[in-house]
Amino acid sequence: MQYWVTPFLLVVAALSASSAAAHEASPPREGRFDNGPGPVSQWFRVAGEPSDTPIIFLHGGPGQGSQTFQASVGPVIEQFATVVYYDQRGSGRSQRPSDPDLYSLPILVSDIDVLRDHLGAERVILLGHSFGSILALEYAAAHPERVAGLILTGAVPDMPAAMKALCDRLRREDPPAYARAMAAGGDGECQPFAAYDDARRKQWIEAAMFPDPATARQVEQWDNAEGLGNSGEMGNALFGKGLLEYRFDQPGRLTMPVLFIDGALDHQTAEEPQQKLAAQLANGAFLSYQRAGHFPFVDEPARFARDVRLFMEQSGASDE
Repeated sequence: MQYWVTPFLLVVAALSASSAAAHEASPPREGRFDNGPGPVSQWFRVAGEPSDTPIIFLHGGPGQGSQTFQASVGPVIEQFATVVYYDQRGSGRSQRPSDPDLYSLPILVSDIDVLRDHLGAERVILLGHSFGSILALEYAAAHPERVAGLILTGAVPDMPAAMKALCDRLRREDPPAYARAMAAGGDGECQPFAAYDDARRKQWIEAAMFPDPATARQVEQWDNAEGLGNSGEMGNALFGKGLLEYRFDQPGRLTMPVLFIDGALDHQTAEEPQQKLAAQLANGAFLSYQRAGHFPFVDEPARFARDVRLFMEQSGASDE
C-alpha cells in the first residue's frame, strides 16, 4: 500500500486521536552522561508516551546529530512511544573532542550501553539512520539480550557495496568523473568522492540522497539550527580508521526483530546488501518506499510512523 504524505500537524493530530486509551505523555526531559575515553559529555532528550522499552534514535553523518529526526517524524512517534534523541560524541549538543583517539566503533557502542543503563532500561529499540545503522547493528550483535528490536533506515551494512554502487552510478551518468575517481584510487580502485571538487561533490551527494531539492534544503536547515551542524570531528576520525571498509558480519547474533526501511530513490546507499541481510535473519523484514530517498522519515513521515508503530506492535515492544 502506498501512503501519501500528510501535512505534519495533521499526522500528529490523527495519531493522537487514534490513541484514545493512551497514557498522557510525560514531560520531555533533557540530560547528559559521561563516558570514556575522555570522558566525553553526551546529550540526550527523552519525550513521548511512557514505556519500559524506549526507542533510541541513532543519527547518521557521522556527526549529523538528532536535529532532523526531532524536527520531522520524531514528535509523531512520540504519540505512541518513548523516543530518546541522542547526540553521539562529536555531534549536535554533545561534546566534540578533536582527538581522533576518542572515536571508534567500539567506543560508540560503549556509549550506547552507558546511555541505556543511564535511562534505566533493560531493553531498547534502536532506530538507526545511515551511519547510525552501523552502530545499531554492532550494538545489537554485542548485546542481543538488551535489544527488543532494530529499525534500520538508509542502512549501510556493507560500505564497500555502497561505494561500488556510487562508482557504477558515476560510470553510467558521468564517464569523465568516473575516470577521475578511478585515477584517484589507483590499482583499479574507484574512489567516488574524489570525482568532483568540494562544491560539485556536495551537489552530487545531495542529488543522490534527495529526490526533491527542497527536502535537501530543509534537512540542511534543521541540521544547522542553533549552530549544531556537523563539524567533522567524528567523521574525519572514523573514515581515517577504515569506515569505508565496514561490513557487518554477525547476522547470527541478531535474534531480535529487524526492519529495514529503504528509500528506492536513495542512490547514496545500496539496496541489495540490505535485502540480503534481512533475508539472512530469523526475524528480518525489508520495506522499500518508492518515492523516498536517503531520509524516508522526512520524505514519507506518515508512512514511516505507521510502520514503526506496526513493528512495535508485531514485535511486542509496545506492550512492555
